[in-house]
Amino acid sequence: MPSQPLIDFASMDLSQILRDSAEVRRLCPQRNRFAMLDAIVHSEGADGLVIGYKDVDSSDWWAPDHFPGRPIFPGALQIEGAAQLCAYHFLDSRPEMQHRLVGFGGVNDARFRGVVAPPARLYFAAKPVRLRSTMFTYQAQGFVEGKLVMEAEILGVIID
Repeated sequence: MPSQPLIDFASMDLSQILRDSAEVRRLCPQRNRFAMLDAIVHSEGADGLVIGYKDVDSSDWWAPDHFPGRPIFPGALQIEGAAQLCAYHFLDSRPEMQHRLVGFGGVNDARFRGVVAPPARLYFAAKPVRLRSTMFTYQAQGFVEGKLVMEAEILGVIID
């Protein structure tokens, strides 16, 4: 059974970019092919909801091979995008930690509930569940055209 959506698309304006890709990269070191988060469009602070997106395109590096003739954005990359959003939010909420590197600690209860096919804007939404000084857990979801397509619990750890 799908979780309750973290986003109420009817009541939220997600058209304004709060942090562009350059600002995201300031805290998320993934570059080029592994940059899975293009912008932040909503943030409610340290304990609140954060929303970002990834524009999925048929010219992306994975598209010719997954699946030839019918590209589908890989679930592993969806999880990576959600993890980057969680890491960004964790560090953005803690200026004293912004020199640290966050690593992927794990994923629980991942479910894929729809296909993400280009062209698409995949919105990632995340909310902290448990925050510690060197690790965190977030509830994360992905949406395309308002439909829940992915959900997971993301764990992150400070690795340096």
